[in-house]
Amino acid sequence: MVKDILASADKRLKVSLEHFRKELSKLRTGRANLSIFEDIKVDYYGAPTPINQVATLGIPDPALITVQPWDPSLLEALDKAVRGADLGLNPINDGKVLKVPIPPLDQERRQEIAKVIRKMLEEEKTALRLIRRESRESVEKLEKDKAITEDDKFHGFDKIQEAIDEATKKIEEMAAAKEKEILGR
Repeated sequence: MVKDILASADKRLKVSLEHFRKELSKLRTGRANLSIFEDIKVDYYGAPTPINQVATLGIPDPALITVQPWDPSLLEALDKAVRGADLGLNPINDGKVLKVPIPPLDQERRQEIAKVIRKMLEEEKTALRLIRRESRESVEKLEKDKAITEDDKFHGFDKIQEAIDEATKKIEEMAAAKEKEILGR
């Protein structure tokens, strides 16, 4: 029974770590990276549609992303969506392809992104604490219902804490690596 709770907590921790990794990958680093476009939606015949479902994205060089719409009439909507995404990007529309130059980050923008990383780290730590609390409550309920012994409860608490500590260490390492990449240290 405690094993089930630990397995559930472990699964939730893996989902949380993957979510954090994806969110970090969306941050702009000064190099072309298609993941910064993941959340951009284009107005496609009245329906907000992910950009990668209406166009081919490419990286011809480290400082440029190309967006080639499958339907040329979408070029203006794509331009508007990229400009409105608050990424600080100014696409160039050549009539067939949208060229999005990725400008190098200035020091002020680097500091802003580092703050965002620290905020994301704190939010993720809060999510991990919630997983820990819910898992501990489940173990306590088992003990209260006399399904497990007090020793089993404390052993379960230890295992939950080990898993949380490991996950916390991983997200801190991911955040530190991303911050180092952004700040160029």
